Amino acid sequence: MKIYLLLAHPLKDSFNGQIAEAYLQNAIAKGHEVRFQHLSDMAFDPILKQGYKVEQELEPDLQEAQANILWCEKWVIVYPMWWGSLPALLKGFLDRTLLPSFAFKYHKNDPFWDKLLKGRQAEIIRTSDAPTWYIWWQYRNSDLGTLKNATLEFCGFSPVKVTKIGGVRFMKEAQRQKWLQKIAKK
Repeated sequence: MKIYLLLAHPLKDSFNGQIAEAYLQNAIAKGHEVRFQHLSDMAFDPILKQGYKVEQELEPDLQEAQANILWCEKWVIVYPMWWGSLPALLKGFLDRTLLPSFAFKYHKNDPFWDKLLKGRQAEIIRTSDAPTWYIWWQYRNSDLGTLKNATLEFCGFSPVKVTKIGGVRFMKEAQRQKWLQKIAKK
């Protein structure tokens, strides 16, 4: 399988970085082809300056990301939930990368659209300081509504699997290692 792995935490040595590394090593060991990008290493303006009115030239790292998305059979995104949502850089990356005529195309005479990235699956691995039950109860998994439903599925990714790792702030090292082992078995 061709896997595009995107780490959307600014620190490579964070728990998210360890998760991405465990996923990467396991995928390679299983014989998958993997292309890996660390969002913090990418040079691009995360602000879609004129919306979709004016075409904003894609920086080389975003061109590479689009090539990786078209190449992959599975897109894996690892990120922390911050303020009930996605990290700002990840949101900016999505705004700049998943553009009309690349990821979707609206119909002219009806309210529907074509999902231009059909035929690919996705996996989200999300961490949070709060326990997962609290994220559901308090925020109704607001970040997943944005990334899973309104973004990935909107563009045609299916299925979109989700792994939620909560309580990271107070997680003991043994618990972290158990999660890393679980991720490594995916």
